[in-house]
Amino acid sequence: MVRFCFSALDTQSSANAGRRAMLDLIFDPFVQTGLLALIGGVLTRLAFRKHRIGGLIGQWAFFVCLTGLLLYHGIIPYEPGPPASSLQRIFIGLAKIIWWLNAAWSLIGMVRVFLTFERKPREGRLLQDLVVGVIYIGALLSVIAYVFNGPVGTLIATSGVFAIILGLALQSTLSDVFSGVALNLSRPYGIGDWLVLSSGIEGRVVETNWRATHLLNGTNDLVIVPNSDLAKARLTNLSNPDRSHGVTLTVRFRPSTEPVRIMEVMQTVLLSSNTILATPQPGVQVTALDANAVELELSFSVLDMTVAGKAKSEILDLVYRHAKATGLFLAPQGEGLGIGWGPSNKTDHVPATRTTQLRLLDAIALFSSLTEDEKEVLAASMTRRTFRKDEILAKQGEVLKSLMILRSGVAVIKRRESEMESELTRLAPGNFFGEGGLLTGAGEPGTVQALTFVVVYEITQEGLAKLMRDRPTIAEELGVLLARRTAQASHLHESGPTRTTMEIVPGLVARIRHLFEL
Repeated sequence: MVRFCFSALDTQSSANAGRRAMLDLIFDPFVQTGLLALIGGVLTRLAFRKHRIGGLIGQWAFFVCLTGLLLYHGIIPYEPGPPASSLQRIFIGLAKIIWWLNAAWSLIGMVRVFLTFERKPREGRLLQDLVVGVIYIGALLSVIAYVFNGPVGTLIATSGVFAIILGLALQSTLSDVFSGVALNLSRPYGIGDWLVLSSGIEGRVVETNWRATHLLNGTNDLVIVPNSDLAKARLTNLSNPDRSHGVTLTVRFRPSTEPVRIMEVMQTVLLSSNTILATPQPGVQVTALDANAVELELSFSVLDMTVAGKAKSEILDLVYRHAKATGLFLAPQGEGLGIGWGPSNKTDHVPATRTTQLRLLDAIALFSSLTEDEKEVLAASMTRRTFRKDEILAKQGEVLKSLMILRSGVAVIKRRESEMESELTRLAPGNFFGEGGLLTGAGEPGTVQALTFVVVYEITQEGLAKLMRDRPTIAEELGVLLARRTAQASHLHESGPTRTTMEIVPGLVARIRHLFEL
């Protein structure tokens, strides 16, 4: 009985000792620090790896808890440790290293998140890397000072000598680095801006890094400019303060018409453009006048530098078409700058070998397959119509029974969907509309309205039907040409995927044959 009592007491004492050991283990500062570091690493590095904000909040929460735990147990990370045993010194050092690493990671997380909030992470990469490097260096020096009790001041003084030697060896590279820092702080340009340097180099900025800035020029070649050269160069940012870009063109006409009349025609040229901006308002001014030419300057703006070339090509094409339509002649090449066409000084007239109707038919690809006799028959059936400014030529959805070819003036096609109205395109001399209704019975994609006084020539269904009955194969030829035009223009009023030309042709030919009863 006595032995049983002593045995029970021994068992109870062993259990109490085990519980005390377990409690001592749980409340041991090093065990708590290790568990907290393990939980924090799992949460911040795994659970919130794809969530910047969540990861930053978790990182800071772990850092605050770790700071409170160390201070609670008398471990001050930013002070040299008190004398202790070898094992305690090792554990205290590990705890301080964990604290300084997490302090650095928390600060770096804030840097990355704030640069993301600016929505310009690529532009801030250089400054971001610099700040992150400073944070890591500060954390490393703090660990040396407060964990290993190292002489940081002496280390910095000694490293300064090596820094001078290294700086002299890397003078050119360091010049690029610090120039890159200055450029990123002053922000004279950004990713996507179009730059023109004083050396003649120009291109769009695609990347900035520690050493250089990468430009993509107009021929799609990559130009790498060292930051030190860019910092010293005189540069023009064509995308700042906004991406719109001003363009000027000079044209020269024979002085056979009053300059004010030529200016009106050039204003019509700018009005009929589909590429240039309406604001700021395009302008025309006479810059020179002599016995050989009237020189005018056309100024306009485009949405971006990349469309400047396209806009120039369009304007030059419109100058040619409007000049032909109004009887103006460019100054011959021998009498000034630019490409000239028109009568020479010896002959002030153009031989009228073809009528206006035939010239219009020649300019339209839709009728390129017709023979000369067929064009003359069709030209004889064409009638001339005029429309005043702002007059409606055709309404959206209206099925026209004739093809309208602009002889002079400017018209616009507007499409209304629900409560929104959008401009599809503008028509200049040589453009036409109504081919869908004439050939297939389709309605107009938008309302056609005159922006100036407009002269059109009309081809009726009856006039075309006679040719179709004499030569039914015209239906196939017109179907192919109409399919190409439909495929090219479908993006103007269709947001979904468009069909190819070969897919459109059979249906169009069938509709043309049915409409003309072939």
